[in-house]
Amino acid sequence: MNGLVVRGKTARTILWVLLAAVTVLYGFPFVYLLLTSFKTPLETIAVPATVFGSEFTLENYVSALGREGVVASFINSTVTAVLSTVISLVLAVPAAYAITRYRTPGGQVFILVALVCRMVPAIVVGVPLVSLFRDLGIADTSFALAIAHTTLSLPLSIWLMTSFFDAVPDELDEAAKIDGCSRLGALRRVVLPVVSGGVAVTAIFAFLASWNEFLFSLLLTAVRAQTTPIVIANFQTQFGLDWGSMTALAALYSIPVVLLTLVLQRHIVAGLTLGAVKG
Repeated sequence: MNGLVVRGKTARTILWVLLAAVTVLYGFPFVYLLLTSFKTPLETIAVPATVFGSEFTLENYVSALGREGVVASFINSTVTAVLSTVISLVLAVPAAYAITRYRTPGGQVFILVALVCRMVPAIVVGVPLVSLFRDLGIADTSFALAIAHTTLSLPLSIWLMTSFFDAVPDELDEAAKIDGCSRLGALRRVVLPVVSGGVAVTAIFAFLASWNEFLFSLLLTAVRAQTTPIVIANFQTQFGLDWGSMTALAALYSIPVVLLTLVLQRHIVAGLTLGAVKG
């Protein structure tokens, strides 16, 4: 009995050590980014680099926010990410619901094709879109960029929503139809509230896919719809990269994602455990 207790404590200790190691491994780059953003411009380029600066300053943030186009790029990133997320959900939810409820061979082929499309390199899709959007007259707009980002997030959204709908028994739909709901009514009034956590998880993944995307933004924007990652990459001076402003703007750019995750934390946990409830 004592041996089992000792082994249990040892296992928990090893688990905590591993968790701490993983936390440090993932968290250190972001912490280093934050610390660097509060250093003086000279300390950001000092060799050898130091983790902590000799003094705390907001000079890098003032410099970054004072640059032309920075505020507009934040607005463009937000509009593009929200549009892409909405489009992905509007298309992915009914598609995934149809796949899980009708279970036709065509549906299985469709979801397999969606997976293959997700594996295609983004450059293969991005280059034709440049010409297409120019011909349509919507080049360098947030709407066009949101459509491009949707090509990345939609396959993953369909797969995620399919797994969440699979966790909901068909009997719920049948009960709703007995109560007078149509198929769409059952989806809207009964099924969607049950998978609201899954919808939140899918929305976050779609938002992050657009928020962090770089290649399409580089190819499809010039001035009007330029997003923040492109602006950060252009922080070039005659003496080299402006590391202080880059780290400051990168830190600011991460804030909306952190806040969104904290706000939707409860739904994320509910969504991630939805499949386990079925078992």
